[in-house]
Amino acid sequence: RKIIFEKQWFYLDNAIGHIYGTTFEVTSGGNLQPKQEVEETTTETKEAGTDNRNIVDDGKSQKLTHDDIKALKDKGIKGQEIVQQLIENSTTFRDKTEFAQDKYIKKKKKKYEAVITIVKPSTRILSTMYYAREPGKINHLRYDTLAQMLTLGNIRAGSKMIVMETCAGLVLGAVMERMGGYGSIIQMYPGGGPVRAATSCFGFPKPFFDNLHEFPLSKVGSLLSGTFSTETLPSEPEDNSSLVEEESNGLTAGKQASLQETEEDSTTETSMEINETEEQETMDINAEDVEFKENKVKENVRIFIVRERKQRERRKKLIEAAALLREKNADGLIVASKFHPTPLLLTLLEFVAPSRPFVVYCLYKEVSQICCFCFYSLSLTLFCCVTCLFFKPLLECYTKLRERGGVINLKLSETWLRNYQVLPDRSHPKLTMSGGGGYLLSGITVILDKGKSDASNLEALKMEEPSSKRCKVQDPHC
Repeated sequence: RKIIFEKQWFYLDNAIGHIYGTTFEVTSGGNLQPKQEVEETTTETKEAGTDNRNIVDDGKSQKLTHDDIKALKDKGIKGQEIVQQLIENSTTFRDKTEFAQDKYIKKKKKKYEAVITIVKPSTRILSTMYYAREPGKINHLRYDTLAQMLTLGNIRAGSKMIVMETCAGLVLGAVMERMGGYGSIIQMYPGGGPVRAATSCFGFPKPFFDNLHEFPLSKVGSLLSGTFSTETLPSEPEDNSSLVEEESNGLTAGKQASLQETEEDSTTETSMEINETEEQETMDINAEDVEFKENKVKENVRIFIVRERKQRERRKKLIEAAALLREKNADGLIVASKFHPTPLLLTLLEFVAPSRPFVVYCLYKEVSQICCFCFYSLSLTLFCCVTCLFFKPLLECYTKLRERGGVINLKLSETWLRNYQVLPDRSHPKLTMSGGGGYLLSGITVILDKGKSDASNLEALKMEEPSSKRCKVQDPHC
């Protein structure tokens, strides 16, 4: 199929058999040809200026117009030659500094040279691509924050992980890549089914998906209460069976109608030859209708069988995932969703074994300002919108965990990232950088004593402290 990427279209047929990292040149017709390594000549860049302050960008420095460049492309001139023509027809190129000339050549090569490099997909490449192009699909999860999640979650081969994410499957793919196909993963999903658009871009082999299970969030409560059952799954095959029955009934009625028509036609065979031909055409049309209905019923039966098999496989996978969750011995928990993290975390921690890590990602730690509409409404009718009701998602989650207990080493952190350009004699921070990469709440689970809370434990520790030591702490002269 045709691939469209960076204003280029091409076919990947010729790329089969080459190793990752091979650079191809897009030829006419969208075919890929391996690019030959050519030594770049630097004769044009030796003559350079010492200062760019006197160069004015008035749009008149380039003699070649857009039509001239289009004519060069129509003649079949390659991108490297077009770039050379642009350099020769630029009146300000030789007045630029050597660094500015390199930047100009790099910019024009990217625009006019039809060259692509095929690289092996990885977590770093995919997360960088999603964050640069479609950050909303991954809840603005920055790649360094994702790396922190994998480290704090202690993702390793052979572990049993629970992943709850609404990041188009990027976090799930990162966990699968780190585990290398060993261990088991249970993906918790909202709605009708899991979303794995980014996971499919990793190109994992089939054995990686053998130990991948999914379980709906809507059935977590019934699983914890012991009332879980697969009988409540939506029964798509049953709805389709009624359709098949209606088609079969219609087929029987059609057959009976066609038989009656043929009997009536047989009584008038003594008429003229024109009537005989008309009767033959009518019989042929009826036979075609019957054959069409038979084929339609066969197709509906085939669809019914396929849907029933898929439904059976889905129930089997759901039972396997429920059996894994009932053991309540997961080695870790990763949460990165657009929903409020507090109910998710408090519920899913029930399936995690003691002394295991958990990580929660949220784009906001707190929203310190209330919107103007709500500020005006609060002064009149005490009405507030839904956005301002949950203005401290991670802080509320942190507080609830402290009150509930059962966790230690609870930390709320934010990662900070700055990109640097590292080149000879011009290394400096990038002028544009990300303002924030979200917040992480991490900790380690311990056995929860449900009879005592954090506050009662603190009071008990204070009462057990020696009286002499308490006096020394309270004495201001010590």
